[in-house]
Amino acid sequence: MKTAIIKQHGAPNEPGVIMFEERPTPIPNANQVLVRVRACGLNHLDTWVRRGVPGHTFPLPMIPGSDIAGTVEKVGSAVTKFKPGERVIVNPSLSCGHCMQCDSNRHQLCPQWGLLGETSDGGCCEYIAVEQRQLYHLAPSISFEQAACIPVAFVTAWQMLVKKAAIQPGQTILIHGAGSGVSVASIQIAKMFGLQVYVTSSSEEKLSRAKSLGAHRFINTSKESFRDAVRNLTGKQGVDVVVDHVGEPTFSDSVRSLKRGGVLVSCGATAGSRIEIDWKMIFFKNLALMGSTYGSNGDFWEVLQAFERGKLSAVVETTVKLTDLPKAHEQIESRGVFGKIVVVFPA
Repeated sequence: MKTAIIKQHGAPNEPGVIMFEERPTPIPNANQVLVRVRACGLNHLDTWVRRGVPGHTFPLPMIPGSDIAGTVEKVGSAVTKFKPGERVIVNPSLSCGHCMQCDSNRHQLCPQWGLLGETSDGGCCEYIAVEQRQLYHLAPSISFEQAACIPVAFVTAWQMLVKKAAIQPGQTILIHGAGSGVSVASIQIAKMFGLQVYVTSSSEEKLSRAKSLGAHRFINTSKESFRDAVRNLTGKQGVDVVVDHVGEPTFSDSVRSLKRGGVLVSCGATAGSRIEIDWKMIFFKNLALMGSTYGSNGDFWEVLQAFERGKLSAVVETTVKLTDLPKAHEQIESRGVFGKIVVVFPA
């Protein structure tokens, strides 16, 4: 089968970094399902795996790609829920399935937790063998390309907003980086729950597209301070919730943009993770700062149900062939993408 493999850390087009190879098609064990990959969505996570993260070791070489949709090619002898030809989406979450955290539907806190495409081979390949419990049937109304936008961005956003920030109708929320996958998901989830949605971007085009998703207030950070804009828009009160996955350049003013009792949730720091903060603001204003990585299997199911009911939808910026992966990485890093880039495989 055809595969893309990150061999070593480096730039997208640097020799020896992203390679394309033929590998044997996996043979599923008794509890596994062999999935023929039809689409694999890309995330900022893929660029981190390729670039490397100081202090963290990725098990290279690795097939990247966490968001996978396709059809069942073959099933193991103990598989009872799926049969060849069925359309499926893969939950990339890897956990033991039997510890206290897993039994409590907090799979992302499992001591053995990992993610396809980050801690083991992912979906930028023609076939992948996954455990039966990682698979869900894909409704006919959801295309493979749309499904390949769901797991990382939407499950992460759902865990942040619904489970951790516990968003409520009528609240105000500030979402940074309007064009990113997790921000696109956060805008839709916040709208779904009846919040007043403020978004930031340095691009008027992205702000315009965020409006089409249901955002209400738009802050162009190339023209004004988002902190000042939030103060003006809220009568100096601040917002109830901030989603900040930018990190170093925005974090301090994000905290200052919260009203008393507000919550900041973060799933990343794409522009730097070294942060200074005046801790007095946290206890004086009764603020909560919450980190989040992915979500539980229950979150995955709830998100998938919302897609099936038409409450959420994917935004596909473009589709590419497997061999275009280096170029796709460059597009993501240049921040020229609104929504997701999806690698597609021929039927």
